[in-house]
Amino acid sequence: MTAARITVNGKEAPIAPAAPHTTVLDFLRERGLTGTKEGCAEGECGACSILVARPGVNKPTDWVPVNACLVPVAALDGQEVVTSEGLATVEAPGTPPVLHPVQEEMAVRGGSQCGYCTPGFICSMAGEYYRPDRCAHAEQGPDAAEGTDNADAEHGPNGFDLHALSGNLCRCTGYRPIRDAAFAVGAPTDDDPLARRRDQAPPAPVATEYRRGDSAFVRKGTLAETLRLLRERPDAVVVAGSTDWGVEVNIRSRRADCVVAVDRLPELRELRVESDHVEIGAALTLTEIERRLDGTVPLLAQLFPQFASRLIRNGATLGGNLGTGSPIGDSPPVLLALEASLVLADADGEREVPLAEYFTGYRQSVRRPGELIRAVRLPLPPAPVTAFHKIAKRRFDDISSVAVAFALDVEGGTVRKARIGLGGVAATPVRALATEAALEGRPWTAQTAEAAAEVLRGEGTPMSDHRASADYRAAMLGQSLLKLYAQTTEAVPS
Repeated sequence: MTAARITVNGKEAPIAPAAPHTTVLDFLRERGLTGTKEGCAEGECGACSILVARPGVNKPTDWVPVNACLVPVAALDGQEVVTSEGLATVEAPGTPPVLHPVQEEMAVRGGSQCGYCTPGFICSMAGEYYRPDRCAHAEQGPDAAEGTDNADAEHGPNGFDLHALSGNLCRCTGYRPIRDAAFAVGAPTDDDPLARRRDQAPPAPVATEYRRGDSAFVRKGTLAETLRLLRERPDAVVVAGSTDWGVEVNIRSRRADCVVAVDRLPELRELRVESDHVEIGAALTLTEIERRLDGTVPLLAQLFPQFASRLIRNGATLGGNLGTGSPIGDSPPVLLALEASLVLADADGEREVPLAEYFTGYRQSVRRPGELIRAVRLPLPPAPVTAFHKIAKRRFDDISSVAVAFALDVEGGTVRKARIGLGGVAATPVRALATEAALEGRPWTAQTAEAAAEVLRGEGTPMSDHRASADYRAAMLGQSLLKLYAQTTEAVPS
């Protein structure tokens, strides 16, 4: 076992003497890379974003922006990181660094005022700058933002998707000049070292056993080794993207004697589309799933843009979202509507459990000590009428007050099958069984929708809290079905 090391801006550095719970943010700042800022310490502001070399979708390597405040530095053992300082290049010793095109556009277009959030914006913007399928449509030159082809309020003529900056907050500059900078960048040049880097494979995952005092961060090389460790240490905290555990560490000062990482296990990172089902590895990030499925499962495609921010989706996994057992997670309602099942694995073997039978209580499930979620299975073909309604105080990057997912099979004007998943209205995510029964076998008409909406208002056991009242949640349940009817009746095949 070699000593844990990380490559930052092209230079390798030991992780020691950092504690196993030390975040990448604190590790970088302690070494003088203070462009990486702490804002919220819970993945909501983006001031800490950095770029990590990860397996690519369209090229061997993608430069992926992540929240440095959430990721333990030990999780990047053997990995390669670029900070805002590493984007600029020095052409000759003793000369000033040459700004990266993203940095240049942010400067000349007034995208920075106090500057606190700027390095995080620049790293997130650089991740989109280097996205290969964006570059295929990018217009060259500083006047690219003035074009009109393929442009709308959220996508530039250079192929830049503004959602790449979701999760980055600015409180003084205003977003218009930041948008202008994003829409002005062209394609990377042939001599751009970070662009060329995409053509080589990212660093391979390494087995890690990093200990300091009584605490340890462990990443095994295989699933079998991991499951044997979890049998020995059922008290271990299992992490993938650390988007949930990182908040616990930062905000609640949680510590663990043993943290086990599963994010790079090959057995948890497969995605297979078969004739009758899709199998999604539990450690694939939401961004990877979104780009690899590319709309194969429409309801999932509706979920992804509404799930937190791009920065979070670059680290978060379905396994983690389901493993926490949270009643307000956004993926469970969708997966319930899709009739998902989970492949659970331990040292003795595997078993498949319908997601509808997985949750047993508040943050509790049938998953046994030492057992992992290996994969999520979704039957094919998906229902033709689907929708995901997330009711929250903000359109994006917010926690749901209520989440409702619909999957209906309407044939000849009759609802042949209905599956409805609910979040935020009970101690666990639930299926709206009574509403499903009220729809199935009935004509898909306004009268049926109104009667079923009344049933849906009574599903679950919503409570009042700081996000919404119980009455509001019940009202939104019924309204969501009426909205579905209004949105889909013209599109339903007869």
